[in-house]
Parts: sequence; structure tokens; C-alpha cells
Amino acid sequence: MLPYTRARRQGVEWRVTKEDYVLSQIETAVSYPAALGASMTMQPNQPSSEVLLEHILTSLDEDKAEDIVSIPLKGKSEMADYMVICSGRSTRQVSSIAEKLQDHLKNEFGRFCKVEGKGAGDWVLIDTGDVIVHVFRPEVREFYQLEKMWMNPGEAVASPI
Repeated sequence: MLPYTRARRQGVEWRVTKEDYVLSQIETAVSYPAALGASMTMQPNQPSSEVLLEHILTSLDEDKAEDIVSIPLKGKSEMADYMVICSGRSTRQVSSIAEKLQDHLKNEFGRFCKVEGKGAGDWVLIDTGDVIVHVFRPEVREFYQLEKMWMNPGEAVASPI
């Protein structure tokens, strides 16, 4: 097919391009969610926070994350249902663990997570909505001690002086 065709109407000649032909074809929008009355922000069936937590823990374990701790936040905070804290041996491994977890959640659940700190590789925060994941280098994790912040007072262990 030629990139354009010539047409003549009432003694005037004009070009009809391929784009004009394609744009002139009108299709109904029956298959689109807005046409069916559904909300554009409606998410497909999302997994519960417990199912999401299990997949996150499995992914971290497969990527050789160390000292994985899961902290339930229900009743303690409204920001999430769970917090997961783990360590990687180096900045490269911390960044790799975070990237693989982000890809896994995108491919499995269609979740696009907010990620902070992946470039530095000392402390990467991955916010999945229901579960917040912290991936630390061991020295940085020891310095901030996030686990102690979220423990119940009876669970805290006195550190030797």
C-alpha cells in the first residue's frame, strides 16, 4: 500500500495518508473498564498482607538474605501490617536483594513498589503498601536497631555494658 493516496472531490485534489485512514476507523470501547462502569483506579484481586508477606519472605530467603525478622505492626501502627528487616553481606548484595524483590512483586502481583536507597546500598527501604521491607548492611542495621524500636517492652534484651 502506498504511504498516501490521492483523492479528488469537487475539483480539489488532496492527499489521504495512511494515518488518516487508521484514525478514521472507530471502535467501541466495550472492553475497557470505564465503559463497563468500573472505576479506573480499581485494582484486580490483590493478595492479603499475609500472602504478600509469605512471598516476600520466600524471595528474601532465595536471595540469601541473612537474619530475616518479621514484625507484625497491626495494632501498633497504621502505616503497614508487617515490617520485614533483613541483612545483606555487602552493598552489592543489598541492592541486588532489593531489585530482585521489586521485580518479583511486579511480576507476581503487578505491584509497583516505592524503593529508596538502592543506589547507595547501605539501607534499602521497599514499601509494598501492606509490608515494609528494610534491607541493611550488617553495620548499618546494628547502628539503627529498628527491631528494638518495634519490640514490646518485655521482649527487649538488655545489652551488656
